Amino acid sequence: MTADRRDDQQLVACAQTGDLDAFEALVRAHTREVYVHAVRFFGDEHAAEDVVQEVFIKVYRSLKSFDGTAAFSTWLYRVTRNTCLDAVRSSKRRPVPVDPIDASIEAAPDDLADTVAVSQALESGMRALAPEDRDALQAVTLFGLSYAEASTALGVPAGTVKSRVFRARRALIASLGIDAGGDR
Repeated sequence: MTADRRDDQQLVACAQTGDLDAFEALVRAHTREVYVHAVRFFGDEHAAEDVVQEVFIKVYRSLKSFDGTAAFSTWLYRVTRNTCLDAVRSSKRRPVPVDPIDASIEAAPDDLADTVAVSQALESGMRALAPEDRDALQAVTLFGLSYAEASTALGVPAGTVKSRVFRARRALIASLGIDAGGDR
């Protein structure tokens, strides 16, 4: 078990007893993954910020029911994904295209054009993926879930998760124009 997962278990146990500092530590540790998932889902930073708030409100309200049979990150991924889907279903939000110029990119001025181009290509490639492939890839790469954990979160066999991640990676490599040697 990794140190992060052990830390999550300890923080969850403390937060379940009402320790707000432990809950705050969980929020700080996982806000980035939730935010990036929501930005990729909606393509809108404001929608992502709203989703992050909704996710952690839901987590806070239901943390006592978290039984620890799955890793916290697996459970959090499921809450995040369902919150995004709920927002679309309730017509609160619609996925919109990402404007790479508005994206906050920290880079040296000389590198900005390359960074924007790569970022735009990656986001475009992610949006072009089949939703189930994108979900599997984000569960494994963004949330750091194992294939077994992603299998639990997505409700499909681990082999299906593996094939979806493989398909997604292959499609991204093709859309970014990377050859087998890793050159662009």
